[in-house]
Amino acid sequence: MQIGYKLAAEAFGPKELIHQAVRAEQVGFDFVEISDHFHPWLDVQGHSPFAWTVLGSIAARTERIGLATGVTCPTVRYHPAIIAQAAATLAIVSDGRFTLGVGAGERLNEHIIGEDFPNNVRGRHERLREALEIIRLLWSGGYHSYEGKHLRLEDARVWDLPDTPPLIAVAAGGPVAAKLAAEFGDGLFATEPKSEIVEAYRRAGGSGPRYAEVPVAWAPDEEQAVQAVLKTSRWAVTGWKVMSELPNPVNFEAASATVTADDIRKQFAVGPDPEAFVRAVQRYADAGFDRLVLQNAGPDPDGFLDFYETRLSTQLRVPA
Repeated sequence: MQIGYKLAAEAFGPKELIHQAVRAEQVGFDFVEISDHFHPWLDVQGHSPFAWTVLGSIAARTERIGLATGVTCPTVRYHPAIIAQAAATLAIVSDGRFTLGVGAGERLNEHIIGEDFPNNVRGRHERLREALEIIRLLWSGGYHSYEGKHLRLEDARVWDLPDTPPLIAVAAGGPVAAKLAAEFGDGLFATEPKSEIVEAYRRAGGSGPRYAEVPVAWAPDEEQAVQAVLKTSRWAVTGWKVMSELPNPVNFEAASATVTADDIRKQFAVGPDPEAFVRAVQRYADAGFDRLVLQNAGPDPDGFLDFYETRLSTQLRVPA
């Protein structure tokens, strides 16, 4: 098992994210994973820097820690050829430490270019499948063209390729996407401790790493942690049916207005007790995930990183 740290690009500016990644390496995390957004979920979060610039800076300032996107949508706001080039470059400058996490996207980030964001899951998965085929083509070397139902590529070549292509972890919220991850990806990415997602991935032939985000909030006392989540991260309890559809932070403000402290406690490990965090991680491990990302929504990132180093890390370390 590997333990990762989530870089919440909606909640912090680029220099702070780089600082957190450097500290994450120092305190013993195995990898960092960054969200790739154009907008934050809520206005109060106040940030959304370009993830790829941040990752390049992290690669230059670290030596050991793995890097990942969690996740990039390579179908609307980005053309997959651009992501193929970006990921290949990042793999080179990070000396092979990069994993490309991809998903079908959210309207929040993709509608901004004025192109239609698919209204149904099937259309999104069709686009993602084509994007993965294009990325794989370009990583095979040489010039390529592609004519799909949704996406096209014309006489394109990625010139700087790493010796070994980055792993691709495909986000899945159910069995259809899990099958897509097995067929076109090298790993699985999820946000809920659902063993059925892992089982569907394995039934389809998937055998790679299985990433999942674990929602936590560290603070010196439980109530402080809960209030921090309510302020900045209550959108996380709305579920993917809501999260994939709403177009702007103001819509998430409205959709999450009725979220309560009890709702937060049901979904997040909160407070200063390491046992609560261990129990949360164990739910995901029991479901079959082996790359567990701690997504801290507490008010003090440096305090959480210190907490991880001194009180939590050894309790989470089990044989791979």
